[in-house]
Amino acid sequence: MASRFVMKDEVETTSFDWGSAGMRGAPTNTGCESYVVMDVELAPGFAHAFHKHPEQDEMIIVKEGRIVQWLDDDKTELGPGDSVHIDRDVVHGSYNDSDEPAHLQVVLAPAYGEGGYTAVDVSGEEPWASKR
Repeated sequence: MASRFVMKDEVETTSFDWGSAGMRGAPTNTGCESYVVMDVELAPGFAHAFHKHPEQDEMIIVKEGRIVQWLDDDKTELGPGDSVHIDRDVVHGSYNDSDEPAHLQVVLAPAYGEGGYTAVDVSGEEPWASKR
């Protein structure tokens, strides 16, 4: 695909038990193979539990709300305008402990796997299963 505008109402969104994710830029909708951009909403009290991206670096930018962001054994609370860079294969998790939705912009590079995004869930493995 060639360069193009991506309007908010064109962003295909998928719902999960923890919230939703919309693919703003990915091989499937823009043809871009160098990165993926997602609009993510974490519902109050939910999380994108501990996982990793073996082949992708990630940047998470908090647009609205607050999250507790884990990087391996380290954690910090992030609010609007805060961000975190996550190297590939680093275990991390984003937890919304508030009573308001958290809106995130997520960038992964390079685009990898079917749809441009691949995550490996480790939330059921130790030590991650005992962290929260």
